[in-house]
This record gives sequence, structure tokens and C-alpha cells, in this order.
Amino acid sequence: MKRLLLSTLFMAAVTMMAQAREVPLLGNIMARQTTSLNGDWHYIIDVQEEGYYDYRMNPTRSGFFRNAKPQRPEDLIEYDFDKAATMRIPGDWNTQDDRLFFYEGTVWFKKSFQHQRKSGWRTLIYFGAVNYEAIVYINGTKVCTHIGGFTAFNADITDQLRDGENVVIVKVDNKRKAEAVPTQIFDWWNYGGITRDVLLVDVPETYIENYKLELLKADAKAKQREITVTAQLNKPAEGRQLTLLIPELNVSMPLVTDDKGHASASVKVPAKKLSLWSPDNPKLYRVALRLHDAGTLPGDVISDDIGFRTIETRGKQILLNGEPIFLKGISIHEEKAHGGGRANSTADAHELLSWASELGCNFVRLAHYPHNEYAVREAERMGIMVWSEIPCYWTIAWTNPDTYANAQRQLTDMILRDQNRANIIIWSIANETPHSAERDQFLGRLAQHARSLDQSRLISMAMEVTGASNYKNRLHDNMHEFVDVVSFNQYIGWYRDVNDAPKMEWEIPYDKPVIVSEFGGGAKYGLHGAVNQRWTEEFQENLYIQNTAMLDKIDGLCGTTPWILKDFRSPRRVLDGIQDYYNRKGLFSDNGEKKKAFYILQKWYEGKNNNTSKPAKK
Repeated sequence: MKRLLLSTLFMAAVTMMAQAREVPLLGNIMARQTTSLNGDWHYIIDVQEEGYYDYRMNPTRSGFFRNAKPQRPEDLIEYDFDKAATMRIPGDWNTQDDRLFFYEGTVWFKKSFQHQRKSGWRTLIYFGAVNYEAIVYINGTKVCTHIGGFTAFNADITDQLRDGENVVIVKVDNKRKAEAVPTQIFDWWNYGGITRDVLLVDVPETYIENYKLELLKADAKAKQREITVTAQLNKPAEGRQLTLLIPELNVSMPLVTDDKGHASASVKVPAKKLSLWSPDNPKLYRVALRLHDAGTLPGDVISDDIGFRTIETRGKQILLNGEPIFLKGISIHEEKAHGGGRANSTADAHELLSWASELGCNFVRLAHYPHNEYAVREAERMGIMVWSEIPCYWTIAWTNPDTYANAQRQLTDMILRDQNRANIIIWSIANETPHSAERDQFLGRLAQHARSLDQSRLISMAMEVTGASNYKNRLHDNMHEFVDVVSFNQYIGWYRDVNDAPKMEWEIPYDKPVIVSEFGGGAKYGLHGAVNQRWTEEFQENLYIQNTAMLDKIDGLCGTTPWILKDFRSPRRVLDGIQDYYNRKGLFSDNGEKKKAFYILQKWYEGKNNNTSKPAKK
């Protein structure tokens, strides 16, 4: 009897461990039934990771994740979350604890919460982002490990929860590694912590995992436009009934799942009735996708606000809704508008995007990693197009299979989270990567993977100009075969004399649109002097005058995203009294003051109010 009981307990433990797992990312988390776990979390700084390893560096069974309490006066437990300080989540630890400003390592976080289980429902825990490696425990049981500091993940924790009080503990480690994505060196602040929302999500046993709506391209004279919809359930449930509803377009369309839990269909709507999304008309339609009840099983309903538009290229032009457009852009890091710290709210996003809008932008490059979903959605509402990027930045471990798998996972999660956002027009797979056959193979595979997931957007990457000879620059990059838009960074005036700009010639031997994805130079707000005095506003102002005149000569130029909207923190920028650990290339200071170069770019963009790119030369 005792042996049977032990066997039963063992099998129950195995079952629980099997069911504690990361599951595919939920699409449109904002439409789900959620309970926020944001707020104050207790934290413990663990420099030598004693909460995870024993003194022989073996994983310990008595780690901090147990949240142990002394049961007798003589019990020795050398940590106590409940006596530890608290930190606001979502948030980075660098700006909330002076001891952690430069810290890279492990911090443990703990939150208690109340929960009541519901029959027929599953509960997932969702993290918007944790930088960089997260190990998540529920009531002492490990439920998942996630690697990647800017992508969301969720785990099914139904069987780890109990009625009443529960505890979630997360081991967060932001140490840089050569095989990571991004790698060991990068020019932005390595903000550690749980930097985006933490939510409990209640879903039916069978639920809509993700979905996509897409407007197909059509002739300008077409009287009808076709919208396709695909939906994926979380399990292979054949014959389940769904309905797509777009009330404003009088759409009510049934779908039925196949044996893989996948459903797809298309519907045609009158072209004259469909208002297309654009910067001048950021129209969003209320859409609902309903999974109907099946006997005793509850249904599922997901609502969203979705815009319909097309984006494509023709020769050296980018076409939005069939018409050429010039992308008046700016690059942005995900840092708060005033004084630094990781941006993580709609309010943070709105302030930064409002600055971009005042500059005259219809486009932003969200560099160098996937930004918060709030930022993408706010840009969509404001009519701002988006370049979204994964952090394959500088020197990646190109031959490491795990590094590639990491990059592909981040690319997949970026696309699946935002595939219904009309304003995202470019998926970017890399920035300033050194040329090699191994790099070409790595990035070529990523480009092909992105295209396999989404053929409705353009693929690009920020290349480097390597073929410079005196005053002639020839762009040569084998990745031109894989991208739709040829983009490159150049810093005439900063890493080369600004007086060279009027003499420069640019040769781009590809019949594809061109974006200058970075140009600019640094200036400290309020520092004034001669135009040749580095770090002054006048130096940066003159640099923008010379560069914009030079860029107008580039054949096929269809957009720019200068570097960068605002000054941002970087440990690589150490010049006392000038940089003070800030990259000073912003058109705004770290406190939001406009520098003189702001007005140069604003005026240049005003001259491009026709929004069109130059036609390709015959």
C-alpha cells in the first residue's frame, strides 16, 4: 500500500512537471482575460548566484525559488524575500536601486498573489519581456526558462496553482555573453529586470492561440478587395467553428478548423467601402474572432482594432496602398523621454512618438530590438509607420547553432506578436554586421524565415558601406539578394570630415529602394561654439545641413531614419562633462530639450510633404 502511494505521488509529480511548460505565445494579449501582477515585487541581489548553485557550482535543490521559511528556531535559512526591499514592476533595476546602476548579473524577484481555479479553464502567466534570461517558478516548481530580453513569453501554470495565495519567483540574469543575441558589446544600456507587464491570463481549454488578417494586393481599379484570415488554436481540435466579424464592413464569415486546429478563409468587400490605413488616415476597424462553444466546452472571443493597407516595392520606390511614399523617419531607443530608464507604457511611447511627429516624421525605426507592444500600437493610432528589428547587432556568433536558434526565435516572436499591426511595414533582421560567408548564411536563413511567416511586409537590415574610395562610396553587400529595401548607415561628418559631404558620390548597384538607416553626430544640449567645434549644437546643426543636401543626390532614396530622436544611456560613452554615459547624437537632449539640428531636419522633411520618393532613373 505504501509502495502504491509513493508510486502515485511520483506519477502525480511527473505529470505536474510535464504540464509546467512554456507554450506558444498568445497573440493580442490585450484582448485576453487578464489579471495584472504589476506593482511592487520583493527582490534579492545575488551576485554569486548562491540562490541557484551550491558552493561547487552545481544547481541546488534548496535555492531561493523555494521561498523557504524557518520551521524551528534552529533552522538556518539565509534569505527572506518578505524582509527584502521592493521594486516597481515593470521596471529596470538600474534606475530604481543606485547599487544596481552598472550591475550585470542575477536578481531574484518574488510576488504573492491570490487565485481561484475555474473548472474548464487554463491559466497562463505572461511576461512582456525580461532582460535577459528568466527562470520562472510557481509555488516552488520551475515552469519555464526564457532567453531574450525584448520578446514576450507565456507558460501554462494551471497545475501549479492552488486556491488562495500563490507565489511567483523569477531569477533574472542580464549578463552579456558572446553567443547571445545581442552579443557582448552593444551601444545601449543593458537595463536588467522584468521590464514589461506580468499578467495572469485565463483561457478556455481550447483557445485561439493566434490569428492574422491581411489585405491582398490588387489593381487600383479593382471594384472589390480581398481580406484573408487565418487562425490557429492551441491544440489539434478538428471541426471547431469560428466566426470572423467586421461590423463596419458587414462581414460575418464562418471558418472551420482542420485536424491541426488551423482555419483559414477569405472575404471580399467593396473597394469603395474600404478605408485604407495610412499616415494621413490611420483608420482601424473593430474586428472580432469568435471560437464557438462545443458542448460543455466554453468558447473564446478575441477583439482587435486592425487597419488594412498594402506595402510593396516597384523598382526603387516603396508603395503604400499602391502609391509612392517617402519615409520621413527617425530612430528611437526604448528609453523614457526624461532622464533614461526603460520605457514601458503607452504614456512613455506617446511622448516619444509625439516628438517624432513634431519633427515631421511619418516613420520610425524602433532600434535595435522589438519594442513594447504599447509603442507599436500607439504609433499605429498616430499614423506612424514602423521598422521593427531584432538585435543581431555587430559581431554575432555566426557559426553557433544555438545563437541562430535564439535569433530565429526572437524574429518569430516579434512577427507573431505584431503581425496584425498595419503600421509595421519593415521587418529588420540585423544592424551593422561584418561581412563574411558565415554571416551571409546566418542572415539569409533569417530573411527566408521571416518571409515564410509573413509575405505582406518588406524585409531589410541596416548594412555598412564598405566600398569607400576617396569621395566615392559603393554599397556592396551579398545580403542585397535577400532584402526588399537596401538600407545602410553612414556617418559623414562624425566619423569622417563633414566638409567631405558635398564631394561624396554614392553608388548603389541594386534596383531596389534605398533607406539611409542612420546618419548624425553628437552634441551636448546648451553647448555652443563654432561649426567645427565638436560636441557643440552648431557642429551637429552644420552636420545635418551638409548631410541632408548630400542625401538628396542619392538615386532611389525613399527614406531616412537619422540617429537618433533623443540622447540615450550607453556605457560606451565615457567622456566626462560631455557624454557622462550618454550617447549624445539625439536631436532632443535626455531631458527633452530640442537641439538646433532638430529644426534642420524638420525643415528638410517639410520640403518632402508630397510624401513621394523619387522615381527610378531610366
